[in-house]
Amino acid sequence: MARRFEEKTLLIASHNPGKVREIAALLAPFEVEVISAAEKGLAEPEETGATFTENALLKARAAASVSGLPALADDSGLEVKALDGQPGIYSARWAGPDKDFNLAMRRIEDELSKLDTPSRAARFICSLALAWPDDAADGTKAAETFEGVVEGKLVWPPRGDKGFGYDPVFIPKGHNITFGEMEGAEKHAISHRADAFRKLVANCFDPRS
Repeated sequence: MARRFEEKTLLIASHNPGKVREIAALLAPFEVEVISAAEKGLAEPEETGATFTENALLKARAAASVSGLPALADDSGLEVKALDGQPGIYSARWAGPDKDFNLAMRRIEDELSKLDTPSRAARFICSLALAWPDDAADGTKAAETFEGVVEGKLVWPPRGDKGFGYDPVFIPKGHNITFGEMEGAEKHAISHRADAFRKLVANCFDPRS
């Protein structure tokens, strides 16, 4: 049985303001005070995991241990079928040290252009890890992890100025606009992050009255 979240404050182990905004919006019904790792001045740990889940656990446990607060970490990225799943866990690193996702999106398009008949199929994956300070300290209480996926296809050139990251080149299955063109509420209803959050909430959160 999953451990329930019963605290009033949750640290989001991320320095990405777009992710923090999305997570805060998804947690709004539960009246949880959300603070970010950037607000607490926490350093970003090196992501040495081989999967999204391993990296999410690494970040959540590090943040919980240092802050003394329960911490939620998200590790997510874009997998492109024709590129054997790249950039995958390296999605943020493809954007370079300046986090220039225009550069990252162009790199994907350049790689696809080298192929004879490239598939435009792609998917976003999100792994969430929720860790508590006692788990981070001694490992006797396991952190909780959940994964969400949204299938879709890539377009070029980028479309829309909403969202963040690779959103302007990704059209989710069943839709004809990119995540970059969607209003926040529409994206929150169908995204990979929303899929993972539904599982997190069902297992770890109770509605607050």
